Amino acid sequence: MTCVICKHGQTHPGKTRMAIERGSTVLVVRSVPAQVCDNCGEAYLSADAVDRLQEMLAGAAQDGVQVEVREYIAA
Repeated sequence: MTCVICKHGQTHPGKTRMAIERGSTVLVVRSVPAQVCDNCGEAYLSADAVDRLQEMLAGAAQDGVQVEVREYIAA
């Protein structure tokens, strides 16, 4: 697909890093599967990846994590 941000690049399967926050919890997740623009690097996540990130964040918040870095693991 053509990137909606830069309007010049094409997206291809790749990986990205996401930092997400809920309350006082900050979770950085590496190796998140995404469609990544070959021009500007914008990453587009699937609904499944977003759902998994939300699960990971909820678990980290429940555990009382303040800041943590994790690798993405599909459910």
